[in-house]
Amino acid sequence: MQPLTQKNSDSSTFRDKPVSFVRRSGRMTPSQERAWAEHHSKYVIDVPRGLAATSVAEGSTLDLEALYGREAPLVVEVGSGQGHAILHASTEHPEKNFLAVEVFRAGLARTIIRAEAAELTNLRLAEVNAPELLEKGLPAGSVDELWVFFPDPWAKVRHQKRRLVNSDFARIAAQALRPGGMLRLATDWEDYAEQMREVLDAAPDFARDFSGDWAERFDGRVLTAFEQKGAAKGRAIRDLAYRRA
Repeated sequence: MQPLTQKNSDSSTFRDKPVSFVRRSGRMTPSQERAWAEHHSKYVIDVPRGLAATSVAEGSTLDLEALYGREAPLVVEVGSGQGHAILHASTEHPEKNFLAVEVFRAGLARTIIRAEAAELTNLRLAEVNAPELLEKGLPAGSVDELWVFFPDPWAKVRHQKRRLVNSDFARIAAQALRPGGMLRLATDWEDYAEQMREVLDAAPDFARDFSGDWAERFDGRVLTAFEQKGAAKGRAIRDLAYRRA
């Protein structure tokens, strides 16, 4: 009999709570492979790992000044995808530091290609589970803005325990943000938008930074094909903005 092998090092075997993603192996294009090989060390943070492939080891707080070569306001995007929003922001705001957090390597590789073409020096990437990075890898109070744009809605009821935005995420986000820092969120799933609002309204460390039911669309979020696709299907785009109290 052949011994059992571990097929996926992000298995819940190694974590005590569900993650908001399922990390499947996927092929990168030749240009993405080349960008990863040639520029990985320039952009991607070498995060000390725990047991799982995208985990963050205990006691591994990053030295942000050393990583960026300067002190500057830090903007972190959780689930940066192919990097559209954070690449645009990095280009428009060279005075700020940006950190894209994503578990899918192909998306990070595509971000690297565009960052290299734009000669960006204020952008870094992290191939990690975002809550672990926010809680263990970043110094408390080091983040000026935290973005969560169009996270996986996990639409099926039995999967909704995997949704990123919950009370524990609110606690972790509050720890990472400086006092007065901003948490910005957007989704095109109405029930998830309502859940986000309920969670953050109840979070003791956050206060609404909008009036009415929803925040105005964040003008720093570049319009992507993904957002346009959701709107074309008739789904309302909901923005939320909360300030760290």
